[in-house]
Amino acid sequence: MRILGVKNGLWISMILGFMVLGTVYGIGANWGTQATHPLPPKIVVKLLKDNGIQKVKLFDADSEILNALSGSGIEVMVGIPNEMLWSLANSLGAAEKWVEKNVSSHVSSNSVDIKYVAVGNEPFLSQLNGTFLSTTFPALQNIQAALIKAGLGNRVKVTIPINADVYQSSSEKPSTGDFRQDIRDLIVSIVKFLSDNGGAFTVNIYPFISLYNDPNFPADYAFFDGYSSPIDDNGKIYNNVFDANHDTLLSALQKNGFPNMSIIIGEIGWPTDGDNNANLKAAQRFNQGFMTHISGGKGTPMRPGPIDAYLFSLIDEDAKSIQPGNFERHWGIYYFDGTPKYNLSLGANNGGGLVPASGVRYLSRQWCVLSPSASLDDPQLADSVGYACSHADCTSLGHGTSCADLDARGNVSYAFNSYYQENDQQSSACKFPNLSMITNIDPSPPGGTCKFKIMIQASSPSSHKSNAFSTKPVNVNVMFLVIVSLLLSVL
Repeated sequence: MRILGVKNGLWISMILGFMVLGTVYGIGANWGTQATHPLPPKIVVKLLKDNGIQKVKLFDADSEILNALSGSGIEVMVGIPNEMLWSLANSLGAAEKWVEKNVSSHVSSNSVDIKYVAVGNEPFLSQLNGTFLSTTFPALQNIQAALIKAGLGNRVKVTIPINADVYQSSSEKPSTGDFRQDIRDLIVSIVKFLSDNGGAFTVNIYPFISLYNDPNFPADYAFFDGYSSPIDDNGKIYNNVFDANHDTLLSALQKNGFPNMSIIIGEIGWPTDGDNNANLKAAQRFNQGFMTHISGGKGTPMRPGPIDAYLFSLIDEDAKSIQPGNFERHWGIYYFDGTPKYNLSLGANNGGGLVPASGVRYLSRQWCVLSPSASLDDPQLADSVGYACSHADCTSLGHGTSCADLDARGNVSYAFNSYYQENDQQSSACKFPNLSMITNIDPSPPGGTCKFKIMIQASSPSSHKSNAFSTKPVNVNVMFLVIVSLLLSVL
């Protein structure tokens, strides 16, 4: 049985907790921004503070976000996208300019508490076919040198968020863990460099993906509230895949001479939609279970003590790639508008549950739906739905999703409305020929999980502005073609 939970993904870190040897340990959350209508950064920063969140992990160094974090007291990990690794690896000058623009200027004059620079994001994923193997380590070295030159070497540390697929076990037992042989020498060199410079090994662990990839994976082993067949590894008992995964990494580090290497859990979480196993109940069970699991500072069988982890993620992102799966757009503990999805206690500073975002402004209370007079046999219906879903977000439609109980007409209306809302309710975005109409009556089924959204007023204009619907062929994503065929075959 494979014990590693890994994920393809991109990604604020919230960290609450207590102080141990000068380091804040606890839970964090990734703040991703791949959304058509992102919440204004100032609203997100207030959301973090209202929930007692003390740390944030970013995927780039967006100046508007960093400006909003100024003086907040929130610790920050800024990210460098993989696409920048080549230039940073091949030019120390480019690294120095990046540090000056994105770190030094904000630390010195903007009072942003930057603690880490994340060089790349899961650059060694096997699916990337080695694209970043030759550039990640040199980029890491150049960023470290640039931080030292800027006088920040002791204040800001470097790291690389790495997917858990860089290590593996030869059996189900964590004690057999080691780094993947094809990249072992590279990983060991990186670990030594991080250790020499006071950095940490950052790893992303996803029990959900273990369940998603393997239908025979024992579901209870992915959670923290009981597994009937725990693993006994030389007296160390593992009853959840997170502990087993974490300690597989520890074994790999120990085998290669780094038994005391600091570990940060860069991403961990559970999605709420887009797959049969991705729902509110399961996400609440996992995330609250994880919080309870780490809150006492018990740690794992191989490393007792507090765990430093970043929850993935803070807010849903409706513009993320769905190549890994439709669930990719639904990792947030908050919906796109900063509304909590479920009750979740993050610790002592947030014992009453999640606090919603405040000051959010919405568009008008109106929706685009399938006209009552429209026929499901209309020859333009399939193309219209395909167009809407390929230009908006239909990942809540289909088997096992939050809107799985909609009939065919409801599915079409959901697709039309998603396109209409993401295009800022422009009248031209609800002109599917002889099919659509605008209504002031909420089409969401009463009392259910399926919600027809009203879009928020974004912090910047949407990049998905619509044109009047065209009947010319559209290159529709295969995933959406599957959705379209499913939703039109309901009746």
